[in-house]
Amino acid sequence: MFAKRHKGRELAIQTLYALDFNRDLSKDTEFTGLQGLDDEELSALDPEAVIFAEYLVRGTIENIETIDAAIQRFSLNRPLERINPVDLAILRMSVFSLLYTKEVHPSIVIDEAVKLSRQFSTDVNYRFINGILDAMCKSMKDDQH
Repeated sequence: MFAKRHKGRELAIQTLYALDFNRDLSKDTEFTGLQGLDDEELSALDPEAVIFAEYLVRGTIENIETIDAAIQRFSLNRPLERINPVDLAILRMSVFSLLYTKEVHPSIVIDEAVKLSRQFSTDVNYRFINGILDAMCKSMKDDQH
């Protein structure tokens, strides 16, 4: 199951990155499917990974304004437009998971974000992503008490 979820996150990040790169990422974006995959590639993927990826992308798109505001709140030294586009896709998907997906523990969300950052981004950017998500989790815990 973990491998399917990880693959789903990879697919979601690639799609969010492509939508953002094409300047087509807003709450009005109509989700038409995972980006960069032809029918043959899509059919070769595990259906659970595809469903999970689509869930993450749809949820991120639907809540993009809230998600971006949360990232901006915790990214004190770097405005959204200066965040590496791959890192921004990872952050957006991860913040969606933290805010709206209660069945996934926050430590798993952060761990996966760090893994994805190491996989798709630069060697040092995982610290930036970890810092933002960790600060957000601590703030959410404080708000609950």
